[in-house]
Amino acid sequence: MAASRTIVYGIPNCDTVKKARTWLESNGVAFEFHDFKKAGLTASLVKAWLADVPLDALLNRRGTTWRGLTDDAKAAAGSEAGAIALMVEKPSVVKRPVVVVDGRVKSLGFSAGEYAALFG
Repeated sequence: MAASRTIVYGIPNCDTVKKARTWLESNGVAFEFHDFKKAGLTASLVKAWLADVPLDALLNRRGTTWRGLTDDAKAAAGSEAGAIALMVEKPSVVKRPVVVVDGRVKSLGFSAGEYAALFG
């Protein structure tokens, strides 16, 4: 069986992303890091993620970026197309990290127990 390809999507200064990367490194899990502040996100990538996770889980409505949005921007995120456009424009509203293994979203956020089950 070929080794799986793991990509961690996030931003480097996010505490949750730091915890996830530290856990993966200390447990010998090979992964690529995609900084979506620098490298961005595409609508097609976000749509692919939505095949694996619900929109409400992927769109972080509790973060400071969301709270800083105008009411119109928040309302536009009520539709899937509007939410995808918002995530592409402002990747900070994506729940992070997004852990993708072989093209499928396996985890949002960080939980040591979840990671141990996924990569153990």
